[in-house]
Amino acid sequence: MDSPPGSESATRVAARSSVIDSLKGCTLAGVGIPKEELRKKITVPQYLRLAMKEAIEAKDVDGGRRHFEATHVAGAETVELAEAPLVVFINSRSGGRHGPELKARLQDLMGAEQVYDLSIVKPHEFVEYGLGCLEKFARLGDSCAKETREKLRVVVAGGDGTVGWVLGCLGQLHVQGRDPVLPTAVIPLGTGNDLSRSFGWGGSFPFNWKSAIKRTLDRASNGPTCRLDSWNILISMPAGEKMEAPYSLKWTEEISLDQVVK
Repeated sequence: MDSPPGSESATRVAARSSVIDSLKGCTLAGVGIPKEELRKKITVPQYLRLAMKEAIEAKDVDGGRRHFEATHVAGAETVELAEAPLVVFINSRSGGRHGPELKARLQDLMGAEQVYDLSIVKPHEFVEYGLGCLEKFARLGDSCAKETREKLRVVVAGGDGTVGWVLGCLGQLHVQGRDPVLPTAVIPLGTGNDLSRSFGWGGSFPFNWKSAIKRTLDRASNGPTCRLDSWNILISMPAGEKMEAPYSLKWTEEISLDQVVK
């Protein structure tokens, strides 16, 4: 309904949809993959993962520039590209005792710098500084960084809130014209895990999880993608009035919807 002429504008809600890629999972049963074969397949070249880590820590896309310079002085053509590079976000406080154990297992299966604990590194920091570092290297002519950025995929180990938090931050890549948006797979660590179940990644943390995690990472590296809508909501209030936003509409870079990550 329109506001009366001359009155302050009434509260209104606007929404914008964007498309986010998500990986379609499947059951965890199947033939295993040798650990070293998996590691070679998904591990980001060392100089890139160290540069991304230092860029995030410095909150500066140039924070890891020294690794670019050192590698190109030595000869970047000797760097072996990963076939299907992955990074993992883990809510290590989810899943009870499994959280810390799972984090250690993931670090053992790939470069430790590729496993981001959400209590330390927030997903918007990864998007702004970690991916920003890769994109900066690519603009400087680093073909390894360019290909890694194009192939990179994400795995989120957590509940529905954690997955939604990461997806929301990754969706900003499309808004900023920084496509492609990274496809995302799930390791369910929450209570309901509805999102994980809907996309075929399972509704609970697997009992035989140490071997199941290898298969999950392998499927995340080559699984088919599907698409889902993401909505950004803008609430406009009359002049001079303030509104305390409901919990579900808090800024995603400030808080995780799982509540356990502070």
